[in-house]
Amino acid sequence: MRRKYEVIICGAGINGVSAAYFLARAGIKDILVLDERPPLSLTSDRSTECYRNLWPDPELLKLMNRSIDLMEQIADESGNIFRMNRRGYLFVTADENKVQKLKDRFIVTDHPGYGSLRIHTLMKNDYQPSSVEGFHNQPDGADLLLSNKLLRQHFPYLAETAVAALHVRRAGWLSAQQLGMYLLETARHLGVQFETAHLEALDISNNSISGIKLSTGETIDCQAFVNAAGPFFKQVGSMLGVLIPVQSELHLKVAFKDHLGVVSRDAPLLIWDDEQSLPWNSDEKAFLNSDPETIWMTKSFPGGVHTRPEGTGENQTLLMLWEYKTRLMDPAFPVPLDDLFPEIVLRGLSTMLPRLSDYFGRLSRPQMDGGYYIKTRENRLLVGPLPIKGAFMIGASSGYGIMAACAAGELLSNHITGSKVPSYAYNFSLERYESENYLKMLDNWGESGQL
Repeated sequence: MRRKYEVIICGAGINGVSAAYFLARAGIKDILVLDERPPLSLTSDRSTECYRNLWPDPELLKLMNRSIDLMEQIADESGNIFRMNRRGYLFVTADENKVQKLKDRFIVTDHPGYGSLRIHTLMKNDYQPSSVEGFHNQPDGADLLLSNKLLRQHFPYLAETAVAALHVRRAGWLSAQQLGMYLLETARHLGVQFETAHLEALDISNNSISGIKLSTGETIDCQAFVNAAGPFFKQVGSMLGVLIPVQSELHLKVAFKDHLGVVSRDAPLLIWDDEQSLPWNSDEKAFLNSDPETIWMTKSFPGGVHTRPEGTGENQTLLMLWEYKTRLMDPAFPVPLDDLFPEIVLRGLSTMLPRLSDYFGRLSRPQMDGGYYIKTRENRLLVGPLPIKGAFMIGASSGYGIMAACAAGELLSNHITGSKVPSYAYNFSLERYESENYLKMLDNWGESGQL
């Protein structure tokens, strides 16, 4: 006798387990989550695990505020098992001309969900530092600090060249692994099943999903199928005969032990907002300029290099990231790494954190990993029904999968159960690409919202 489930979810990354959690909470118990790897083991834990409600896209802002609301609720009910904090994001600049741009980044008239902007100088300083742990009783909005002396009073590790910083307050980080496992274990207590298996094919008849076929040869019936395949989102879409308009970008992360204590353990996420050239000495620069394959390392690099402390207590780990070049490629595992990445990111960060220069050429056993940003042209995720009856999708949450997962899972659950969807639902559906007005809007699309 063939097995049958009400919903089968392909993919046990953060989106898949969030979908299972919210479906189970909505009353659907007969759910099977499939993945050929253990849950949350492919790319869900390869990010900085951060969240923020600073977004230039008003639709993403609505979704992200909802997702943060949900994460805070789940943190409270679980005793904050995933250690959600609200240390914030600190965007730092050494360019006086960028102060207005920092203000503009925050003040967007159509985005009431940000909160208020508070400006601090030495003459008017009522800045409230963020708490190291937890998220309650913390400011929302943002603080703009307009003095190097004021900056170094609160963040003494910053460069003396820094002139201003924007501290975004409804932001911080958490343990993605712990959040995901809490969602999955709660769902399993509600009846959701997980199975290690490889999806081989889909049974579709009369433009309607009826079941799936595993590589073992077993066929399983279902009423609804969810594509939550993460890096393989597009490939599973093609199994349904649907072209999902996404591309795949490789992104890397490096962690190392900051045994010199350059960055305080209570630091927020630190982001250098300025373009820069890397600090090579004259011999290094001459060597790099002599080879056409390395000369690019002496050119201008974009802003956005960022770091944060990882762990608590005696843990000295720093996470470092910088998307200084786009690497388009089909997902492949293990993820291809770049031996130059740690030294380049370290040197980029030393502009903001000068004492990091003590590690130049002697970075102690850095650990590198990475994953793929599966993203749409405008960087809005895809959640909702597919053209095949009974088929749904949740994915393309490029670079913000952890922070968006709860709202995305809730939205998908609303679609499947027929519940009322929020106002932003259409803007994350595949259907949006059928609108001529939407396609015209894409022709003039601006900043995507990545750091």
